[in-house]
Amino acid sequence: MKNSGEMLAILLLLSYNIGMETYLKALDEYFCAQYSDYTRISAIEGYKMPDMLYIGKDGNLSRKDSSKMRIAYQKNKDEILQALKKNLVDTDFTFSFRFRTLREKFSDRFQKYTFSKVLPVALKHCNATAEEAGEKLNIEPLFWQKIVKGKLYPEKNVVLALALVCRMQSQDVQNLLNVCGYSMDAESVRDVVVQYLIEQKIFNEEMRDNCLAEYKITNLPMKKRAQTESL
Repeated sequence: MKNSGEMLAILLLLSYNIGMETYLKALDEYFCAQYSDYTRISAIEGYKMPDMLYIGKDGNLSRKDSSKMRIAYQKNKDEILQALKKNLVDTDFTFSFRFRTLREKFSDRFQKYTFSKVLPVALKHCNATAEEAGEKLNIEPLFWQKIVKGKLYPEKNVVLALALVCRMQSQDVQNLLNVCGYSMDAESVRDVVVQYLIEQKIFNEEMRDNCLAEYKITNLPMKKRAQTESL
């Protein structure tokens, strides 16, 4: 006969496992509905190319929207997704920053919105400072300070990592991406997963890291939980 402490531990473990399975399943469903690298998807064994052409009501030949090619429309979508996951490798490595071109330096003087001008507003909305954000990013402090001051431009990986560690609002993330010349790409595994985390506000570090690990996303410059806890 198990005592009450052991029973409570078992119940908590079961609850944790059910909770983890639930949000990972929700991520899978979102990914199947959004991911649109059709070249990669169509090459997966078991994938069946849908009939894209049809006869419209007017009798003319028409073409279906390409979104019909997404994994969500496959009868065996679970098997297709697992096959895709099996071969995933994170190739989205970028450096932490890039140098501004002379044209960008000149243009920034007259721009109302630049990264260094939009960043403080975005951080204010999530009750964070640039210093606090920098402590959570795996970036050399010298380079982070130059990014904050607008002397360097952040790479896309940095903006996405910043959004996650600071628990940013979706619109603020979009604004930061826009001023850097980036946008969320539905053909990128990384972008689709990070978009899901931001939209669903899954910022709990363990849940966040589980979602990233599920899709083998390893190149975001975020400090590990042990690193941030020791600061």
